[in-house]
Amino acid sequence: MFTKKARALTVPYWEGSFSHPFVRGLQEGTLGDKEFRHYLLQDRYYLEHFSKIHVLIAEKIEDKEVKEMLLLGAKHLAEGEIAIRESFFKELAITEKEIKETPIAATAYNYVSHMYRQLLDGSLNSAVAGLLPCAWLYQEIGTELIKTGSPNSLYQRWIETYSGEEAKDEVMFQCSLLNRLYDESNKEVQQQMLDVFVISSKMEYLFWGMSFTLENWPEGDLDATSKY
Repeated sequence: MFTKKARALTVPYWEGSFSHPFVRGLQEGTLGDKEFRHYLLQDRYYLEHFSKIHVLIAEKIEDKEVKEMLLLGAKHLAEGEIAIRESFFKELAITEKEIKETPIAATAYNYVSHMYRQLLDGSLNSAVAGLLPCAWLYQEIGTELIKTGSPNSLYQRWIETYSGEEAKDEVMFQCSLLNRLYDESNKEVQQQMLDVFVISSKMEYLFWGMSFTLENWPEGDLDATSKY
């Protein structure tokens, strides 16, 4: 079974997410405003492309059930998560100017690029596999954190976004489709699916760190002079 094998390969990153300082800070209400703001700005970029990738895969894949799942996922992103992020932006007074002027951090850029890459030199099945860790991990984190909640009302709303039964049902349906795609694939594609899932899981873990450290691209040697 794909999901069982994939989870077994990602324990340090998957289970490590629950104890990451960023996630603990959300639950305890101690996460700094700057860190959460940085997360939201980078996640806006990620979600925008995450939705586009759903549509791009759906346009190419022939499996009707998977196609419908992807298009529904894109719709829910547009109507749900992205809308919720916009409400957070309004509450935190994050302006369009700030969005445009905030550089996309390396981790966010690399994660999105990793998923697009599957459409170029991967397979459609591996492309679908690369999407799963985001929804699945967030749903598990939401389910765990809601048990105690957060004293910070903003962080509590974030937790509630991922802790409902609807989110769980959608993830379980995605898992069932990935298990079927895996069983129907040849050995090469099966390995691709596992490899891509693992990288996406690593990128999820890195995303917390990117937000917690306010990651951006290195400036290089600012004193360097051009040879050209």
